[in-house]
Amino acid sequence: MSGPRRDPDMVRAYVRTGGRLVPSRNDLELTSLVRAADQPLHGLDADAVRVMRLCSGPLSVAEIASYLDLPPTVALIVVAGLLDTGHLNTPAPVKPDAPSIELLKEVLDGLRAGV
Repeated sequence: MSGPRRDPDMVRAYVRTGGRLVPSRNDLELTSLVRAADQPLHGLDADAVRVMRLCSGPLSVAEIASYLDLPPTVALIVVAGLLDTGHLNTPAPVKPDAPSIELLKEVLDGLRAGV
């Protein structure tokens, strides 16, 4: 017979974050996108390893918290630590395809002409 299973919800948040109460960065939000960098996983705690394995593509911190059933504040603290160590990075923002200046001038001229 095996011993009783340990419920992950029984682990207090301050234990999961190594005693950290706030993220090490103030620019990180639940909507921030992150993805795993090519870094070794040795030396990371269990939650950090779970985050790294999940983030093969860009995910928001809120998605990470949801998928791993972590409290949002714990996810923010763990992700901030992984960003600090270079295990995670933020993808470059995608620039929207903007119309050319010439096209905008033609539209403006057409509006002025009443077309």
